[in-house]
Amino acid sequence: MKRFPLVFTVAILFLGVSSLSLAQGPGPAPSPQSPASPVQADKNTKTTVDDTETMDANDPMFGIPKMPKGKVALIGGVVEKTDPIRQRLTLRVFGNGKRMMLGYDERSHIYRDGVEATSKAVQPGERVYVDSMLDGTRLFARNIRVVTSLRPADARGQILNYNPRSGVMTVRDDLSSAPVTFRVTNETQVKGSGAESNVALVPGSLVTVHFSSDHRKRDMAQEVTVLAMPGAMFTFVGKVRHLDVKNGVIAVENASDNKTYELQFDPDTVGDNVTVGSDVEVSAEFQGSRYKAKTVKVMNTNTQARER
Repeated sequence: MKRFPLVFTVAILFLGVSSLSLAQGPGPAPSPQSPASPVQADKNTKTTVDDTETMDANDPMFGIPKMPKGKVALIGGVVEKTDPIRQRLTLRVFGNGKRMMLGYDERSHIYRDGVEATSKAVQPGERVYVDSMLDGTRLFARNIRVVTSLRPADARGQILNYNPRSGVMTVRDDLSSAPVTFRVTNETQVKGSGAESNVALVPGSLVTVHFSSDHRKRDMAQEVTVLAMPGAMFTFVGKVRHLDVKNGVIAVENASDNKTYELQFDPDTVGDNVTVGSDVEVSAEFQGSRYKAKTVKVMNTNTQARER
């Protein structure tokens, strides 16, 4: 048998393997790492909005919330601080000097001397009147009226001093908390508000004053209405909005004018059956700087409300 040299044999084997590789073609290239499969959405989860669907107008992200329902209370005061970022303002309330914080938003209407304006019209130090109401847990300003000039209408406050001989009377104005001096003459009409029939201009009385429209008589009172005199008795009928037995303070929302009055009382005046939300009838004496409750009676639903 004829033998081939070893080198020749190795060469033949190498050529055979190469031919076989070329015949089969190049092997598959390594595949790159495939991305992770997306998470399958729940079949019950909606990812689109149908043409027939509308956005909820009450959603603060897509619309203006509805105006809250409930009683509207008028609050007057001087603006102490404004916060346009949080949309709120702080008032020093006329009369009691207490601070009160109110919120506002796109639903609020703002007027400056009767002309509609923006929130920039409300500045610290200015006098405002606010139609307020509860919006959830916060006090919401429905209307804000900025007053930069007083009409001769008028002043409202408490008599500090009155000299019948000279006719000079000084009233601490609720609006500015400053004393206002004017003259009462024989032409001045002095009358009661309905609760008072026999009236007199005595220190401590609450009054409203209408001045003459004649600029030459700006310091002359054309009309003085006595709202309350020290010692006068008043009846308040309505719901209890606040009750502080420890400090002897009860707040009653009076049904006749929808205003809330803070009344002082002695501990033995208010029984255990008086709670926040109760309908009550309160007989109170005006003492110049406060109302002092003499009797507090819980009313039945069939009780006829008596007011004056």
